[in-house]
Amino acid sequence: MPETHYPLIVRPRFILNARKWWRLCHVYLALCLGLIFALIGLTGSLSIYREELDSLLNPQLRVDTPQSPALSPDKIVAAVRAAQPDRHGAWTLEMPRTPDGMITAWFEKPKESVGAFYAPLMVSVNPYTGQVVDSRLWGQTLTTWLLDLHTQLQLDGFGRNALAVVGGLLMLSVFSGLYLWWPGWRALPRAFSVSQNTGLMRLLFDLHRLLGVASSGFLILLAFTGFHLAYPTLLENLTAASGMGHGDAGPNVRSSAIPNDRPTSLSEAILVARGPFPSSEVRRITTPVGELGTYRINLRQLNEINQHHPFTTVWVDRWSGQIRDVQNPNKFSAGQTFTTWLWPLHTGEAFGESGRLLWFFVGLTPTCLFLSGLIHWLYRHGFVADREVDLARVTGAATTACITALRRVAQAIFRVVIPAANSFLQKMYGRIRRIKRLK
Repeated sequence: MPETHYPLIVRPRFILNARKWWRLCHVYLALCLGLIFALIGLTGSLSIYREELDSLLNPQLRVDTPQSPALSPDKIVAAVRAAQPDRHGAWTLEMPRTPDGMITAWFEKPKESVGAFYAPLMVSVNPYTGQVVDSRLWGQTLTTWLLDLHTQLQLDGFGRNALAVVGGLLMLSVFSGLYLWWPGWRALPRAFSVSQNTGLMRLLFDLHRLLGVASSGFLILLAFTGFHLAYPTLLENLTAASGMGHGDAGPNVRSSAIPNDRPTSLSEAILVARGPFPSSEVRRITTPVGELGTYRINLRQLNEINQHHPFTTVWVDRWSGQIRDVQNPNKFSAGQTFTTWLWPLHTGEAFGESGRLLWFFVGLTPTCLFLSGLIHWLYRHGFVADREVDLARVTGAATTACITALRRVAQAIFRVVIPAANSFLQKMYGRIRRIKRLK
């Protein structure tokens, strides 16, 4: 196998010196932190679908036969308190987003994890029967453990601060890679080509460059938003959006009415809270603590991009049932709006299901870049040898495999999906005819 020769481009000395330092920066960042970049990307990809993965691993957390209507929030809270009588404090009900989903009741500071960095109690409740199905601590399930690994490397507060630094270094690594890749405007078309019949190492190098360029914008966005989520104070101060970070409970609003014998029920508080936002969806409900406590009702308006953590919030007096404070994202400043976008941008939910899927694959790219770059570095230092590769043969085999897979999918559609759809349409047609006869 002849030695691979890269195109010779004549550049001024100061550009060569700059490229030398940027190459050292890129290489040593990858060697020192590439494994951490890959770990964060992989755990982030899995965390995007953590709810689906949790339901797959724990099928009891899905309602077998959804009923209608669901129980009132007051009955759900009563069932939770009966199952957890020693928990004195606020409970937050997270409402399900699907008919077969469970209500999750959160208790922020359980005695079992009082010294932990973040380990609330999660109680899963059937919304139709009030049955407490499961009680788990955060960090003791696979999905929450993976999310902790992604957000703090299982190192609590130190790990979260360290990840803020890692996010900045990831952006530096991407920028250095872009600088090294940039060939100039005249040679730009050739920069997207893949060399053929020049050996496996050159093929890996070309794929490394192309994958790095294709994913660079996404990785910079994820690193920037991840930096804010790990260290929110800096950006909140710059945008005058203090208290708008992900997970912030908002202002400390208190009940001001005189305590009486008939406090406002949870259902009544929800009805009052939805008054200013009649078309909103109830996402979270937090019970009051003490005589001065208020109901905190978290709603999602139709135009909010935050799916899990919307910012529309109404505080309701527990005694008089009057609204004490309102947080309306439609009235946020530009800085506050920018801050509230960071969480859905980081998780991909800002772009719907297609965005989540795209983010899942983007999370895999640091691993691919690390492995391809490491193999090429080992080759350049004589630790591994180059090999011949017939790109046409590999492409042909891949094409054949794709065609075979598509053929099998098509066969499955004709054998299963179409008959099922035909049966469903016949049943619907029969129901429509019966309805017409009754009329």
